[in-house]
Amino acid sequence: MVKSKRRTYCKIPWERVSNLGCSEIRLWWQERLPILEWGPKYNLHDNLLADTVAGMMLAVHQVVQGLAFAIMSSVHPVFGLYGSLFPPLIYAIFGMGRHVSTGTFAITSLISAGAVERLVSPTNVTMLNSSLCPLGLSDFEMQRIGVAAAVTFLGGIIQLSLGLLHLGSATLLLSEPVVSSMTTGAATHVVTSQVKYLLGMKMPYISGPLGMFYIYHYIIKNINMVQLEVLLSSICCLAVLIVVKDLNERFKNKIKFVIPIDLILIITSSLACCYADMESAYDIPVVGYIPKGIPPPWVPSINILSDVVTEAFGVALVGYTVSIFIAYNSAKKFKYFVDENQELFAHGLTNVISSFLLCIPNAGAPARLFVLYNNGAKTQVACLISCILILLVIYFIAPLLYWLPMCVLASIILVSLKGMLLQFRDLKKYWNMDKIDCVIWVCTYLVTICFAANIGLFFGVVLSLALGLFRLTR
Repeated sequence: MVKSKRRTYCKIPWERVSNLGCSEIRLWWQERLPILEWGPKYNLHDNLLADTVAGMMLAVHQVVQGLAFAIMSSVHPVFGLYGSLFPPLIYAIFGMGRHVSTGTFAITSLISAGAVERLVSPTNVTMLNSSLCPLGLSDFEMQRIGVAAAVTFLGGIIQLSLGLLHLGSATLLLSEPVVSSMTTGAATHVVTSQVKYLLGMKMPYISGPLGMFYIYHYIIKNINMVQLEVLLSSICCLAVLIVVKDLNERFKNKIKFVIPIDLILIITSSLACCYADMESAYDIPVVGYIPKGIPPPWVPSINILSDVVTEAFGVALVGYTVSIFIAYNSAKKFKYFVDENQELFAHGLTNVISSFLLCIPNAGAPARLFVLYNNGAKTQVACLISCILILLVIYFIAPLLYWLPMCVLASIILVSLKGMLLQFRDLKKYWNMDKIDCVIWVCTYLVTICFAANIGLFFGVVLSLALGLFRLTR
């Protein structure tokens, strides 16, 4: 873990502010806008090619996950594309992690979905009408993104407040077993949320304590509702993705490029679904209408902020926790430092600003980190190139994704969570090294899958501190 050293100018008394010279002012601006530090030093000859290749691969990853995580967040898929475009642009200016790519994230999407489903339920027919926004979407869809944007806005305000209070270093309370078990538990929730798409089942939204177990109970009870065509398609997609990605990883040192199997699968499945008319012939659920272009800024539903406080705290804490550990990983690997409070400031601004641009909650994601690592990205320029390509997708390609089967998106999500799910192997390490850490991992994981990621994170921190104090007294 890499910790930043507090700059000496931060300790300058107020009475000496008027004596600050140009160098101190420039240093302050470089701390608040890291792009001013690394941007002028960017080496086109050494870095541009690698960043371009990594940016292209990241764009594919962002588009796929943007669509999927928007659906997971109970909003229209197009808002996931916006969530893959604007947050990386903002973070590239204010963030310090050179390989941190913000965007839609499975865990924060699930947390946001709780507020959306609670406040704008499909069964509340009084909220449905035929009015359309500039995107051509119904008022119902706009009310849903209004709630998700409110969660994004308030989550960003919470992160900014924590940054102003200099609480970024509170991540010292987060031990490795707590973060590992919380993310594994959250990944289990994500897998559960995608099972209905893999099976082609239509089921009501289920959440709350023990909600994951109620979902599986519902599936087993209504197993006759499984669509065989969707199930077979899901199995084929999962097999292809796992095999090709494993080959990419195994021979990454021998081949000069990574096979973009996600993109290939999206194109082939969409064409097959379109020409075979699978939506009508086999009732296979597809993504549906996706408008092109970017709408004007839209003010989130500020009047419901008091109703989404719980979800906003979950988005703020869980999103920042995962993001800062990704930044630590990048900083340790490439020998530079990150300032935790600046990261809180960057992620807070990313959420607040993007909430006015119809974006769902965003954070860094381990899967995107691995995409950048595996494709040799050097700087945040890779994320900026990715944003340019996503913008082209929004304007020219998005409407063609109408025929993309939902089971394909679900399969891509499941395979992308492979790294998180394999953290189960950490149990053996903790058992051999420290039995207490193993107990913390298991207990935090159980609380996470029984309740939610934010509750599991809080429980893990409290349990870790309590057991640490107990060991000290012994």
